[in-house]
Amino acid sequence: MNAAIADHGPVLSRDRESEFEKVFKTHFKGLHAYACTILRDDIMAEEMVQNVFCRLWEKTDHIEIRESVSGYLYRSVYHESLNYIKHLKVRDAYQNYAVHQMEHSNNTSHNLELSELEDRLDIALKELPEKCRTIFQMSRFEELKYQEIADRLQLPVKTVENQMGKALRLLRLKLVDFLTASFLLFFLS
Repeated sequence: MNAAIADHGPVLSRDRESEFEKVFKTHFKGLHAYACTILRDDIMAEEMVQNVFCRLWEKTDHIEIRESVSGYLYRSVYHESLNYIKHLKVRDAYQNYAVHQMEHSNNTSHNLELSELEDRLDIALKELPEKCRTIFQMSRFEELKYQEIADRLQLPVKTVENQMGKALRLLRLKLVDFLTASFLLFFLS
C-alpha cells in the first residue's frame, strides 16, 4: 500500500509490520466504539473492525490512501457496518417471505413447486465445482462467516470471497427462471 501520509500516520506496508500493528492498536478501540454506535452489537462491531483491518492487510500493496489513515479506517468501518446491516435486512425479508409462504403452502401446486425447486437446487449445487460448493454450503447452510470458512479450509479470505461470487453467479444462471425475486434476493445475494 502506498500510504505516504505526511502528518497523518506511518506508511503501511507488509515490510513494516510493526507500523501496521501500531495503527491497529492506536485505532482499534475508537473504531470498535464507532461500529458499536452503528450496529448496537459489541461482537459484530468487533468483527466489522477486524474485517477492515484484515482487508487492509491483505491489500496493503494495492491500496493508496490519499487521506488520513484514521479517516480511511473510519470510512471503511462505516461501509462494512452498513453492508452488514443490509445483509440483515435481506435475511429478515427472506425469513418473512418464507413464513408467509409456509402459511400458504397447503395447496398441492405450491408443494410441487417447492419440491421442484429443491430438486433443481440440488442439481445446480452438484454441478458446482467442489470448492465452490463446499464454500457455498458452509456459508449458506452452516451460516459461517467468510473468515470462519477461510480458517476451517485454511484458505485466504479473498479465495473464499471469490469462490462464493463464482458459486452465486453459477447458481443465479441455473435457477433464475425458476425463483421468485424475493427468494433470489436472499439466497443469491
